[in-house]
Amino acid sequence: MSEEILNQQKKLAKLIEQFSPKDGVFETAIPNLSIIRYSRVSEPAYRVYKPSYCVIAQGLKEVLLAQERFEYGSADYLIASMNLPVVGQIIRASSETPYLSIKLEFTHDQILEVINEANVRTVPNDNAKRALFVGQMEHSLMDATLRLIELLNRPEDMPYLAPLFTKEILYTLLKGPYGVTLGQIAMEGSNTYRIREVIDHITTNFNQSMRVEELAETASMSLSSFHRNFKVVTGMSPIQFQKQLRLQEARRVLLSESAEAAEVAFRVGYESSSQFSREYSRMFGSPPRSDVKQLKEIYDPAKSIVFLGD
Repeated sequence: MSEEILNQQKKLAKLIEQFSPKDGVFETAIPNLSIIRYSRVSEPAYRVYKPSYCVIAQGLKEVLLAQERFEYGSADYLIASMNLPVVGQIIRASSETPYLSIKLEFTHDQILEVINEANVRTVPNDNAKRALFVGQMEHSLMDATLRLIELLNRPEDMPYLAPLFTKEILYTLLKGPYGVTLGQIAMEGSNTYRIREVIDHITTNFNQSMRVEELAETASMSLSSFHRNFKVVTGMSPIQFQKQLRLQEARRVLLSESAEAAEVAFRVGYESSSQFSREYSRMFGSPPRSDVKQLKEIYDPAKSIVFLGD
């Protein structure tokens, strides 16, 4: 890491500490921007990332997407370009040097707007790419990130400048080494765009029965092409993807409501409570009742298990 970026990183860490007086995830006055602080290594947290840009100022984190592991720290940034069920874990943090990070969520429309307004050159590409990736932080990107975070100290400038600085971050990402990959999510006609539409459909209707043939038709792909492209983008099959959404939502409901496991199973789309219990145990390591009891002893559910990500 260059000395210039190292100094920027220290500045970002100070800003995050300023606006996070204790451990937790804090929404800011800047739309879709959160700051995160934790002073200990965490247990694995199951969640669904929305499209987002994540930067760590201090500490280290790993994210699992299906069987693939992504590790990133202060020299990197992470992009989730679609709704993705993941397992995240802070693997370096202490009370002396807490984990400090930011998360800026964005939409596909924002990406398309930047592409059109800035005339960023990108064309539909038939080669779908993984929707989660880690890039190496560059000075221009960190500079744009700092300008956005510094607005928290200038609330009077926020309404006008926050949208501009957000666009600058997206523009810098689109001009960077992963720009083509990111741009494909907004380019109608690309395989990535088609898979994104199916992912949005599954995410919205995860509790409904779905036939893979119908999903392939929605994507205007043959069944074999759809399977191949979906796995390239997400690391899993459509059925596995839907199952993870169902089980994560079931866990959230069990933690936050007084509901029986069988009731929750049917609510998230299972027809068999025994199948639900088996698949829940396989994913989380314990049957629903035991798992939730253990989690309630350890975590604050409002902060630790959040459907569609924090």
